[in-house]
Amino acid sequence: MSLVIKAAAAAAALLAGGALLTTFEAPPVETVQLGFRGLAMEQVYNPRFLARDEAANIVPAVIPKVGAAGPKAGAIYRNVQVLGELSVTEFARTMAALTTWVAPAQGCNYCHNPENMASDEVYTKVVSRRMLQMVARINAEWKPHVQETGVTCYTCHRGNPVPAAAWSQITTPPRTAGLSGGTAGQNLASPAVGLSSLPYDPFTPFLAQGETPANIRVVARDHLAGRPNPGTKETEWTYGLMIHMSTSLGVNCTACHNSRAFSRWEQSTPQRTNAWHGIRMVRDLNLNYITPLAPIFAAHPNGPASGPVSARVGPEGDPLKVNCSTCHQGVNKPLLGVSMLRDYPELNAVRDQGAPPPIRQ
Repeated sequence: MSLVIKAAAAAAALLAGGALLTTFEAPPVETVQLGFRGLAMEQVYNPRFLARDEAANIVPAVIPKVGAAGPKAGAIYRNVQVLGELSVTEFARTMAALTTWVAPAQGCNYCHNPENMASDEVYTKVVSRRMLQMVARINAEWKPHVQETGVTCYTCHRGNPVPAAAWSQITTPPRTAGLSGGTAGQNLASPAVGLSSLPYDPFTPFLAQGETPANIRVVARDHLAGRPNPGTKETEWTYGLMIHMSTSLGVNCTACHNSRAFSRWEQSTPQRTNAWHGIRMVRDLNLNYITPLAPIFAAHPNGPASGPVSARVGPEGDPLKVNCSTCHQGVNKPLLGVSMLRDYPELNAVRDQGAPPPIRQ
């Protein structure tokens, strides 16, 4: 009997050792210093992952540019609400690019009735129009985050009708919590928080709560000023969001923070300021562009009748929204910093009529 026990113990130790080894980064790795020497403000890179990321972020071939020939599209075609200032040649090129970026398998009919291209009866046309306005908003209003690189539809879609990375609200556990009567939104090892036991929806409190989002803070700034200090739940949400950001950008915490004093802005890298703007940009997009489309998505929860079948809403009926992963998809700069906007300046001609003002910071 003792031999059986010893054998079982040895096998358990072997499995535990294997599990432990797989949690570490396999060599060789490279490091780049980001901050002051001696403070471990470094970024760790694995050459094998770099090759993988390069392959996953190849931009599509540029459609040859055309001159601004002919009359404006708005004067020739009916119901052109956002790209009417382009010439008919520029308009045709932009439509071809949008098809390649969003629905290459479905083609023009993904958004249009081929018998009446001006009709809005295919709901995806209405959504696409609003998404074009969203792209214009990002490139015009959120330069503190996207800089001059900007974004196009391809930044998020990558040839898919629905971006591969999106999120929806979760107020019920995604699986049975065992004997626990209440999970408090955590302890279920969600991929959204790096398979940790942190709250499995760190996005709703910070990225979809209007003008009164939860404070993304762990350390109180003013202990004696009468302000409510961050509680345990806010702290857990913050850690969950930080894990999401780290995973989404493929970086460690010191890409933004000095780990000796995470809360000190004066000891942080410039990337932290860029991330600050990015959080508020994502909040703006979710609140002012995606959430208002909720009735349309609710009427078509699995996409247009022509397919493909793909969820547009989450399990609780709210539309799929954006977070850091939607654009970054595992790299610190979307598409490894390639600016597709330079090749498609026509997207800067989109009119954002009736768009709400930016939400308060």
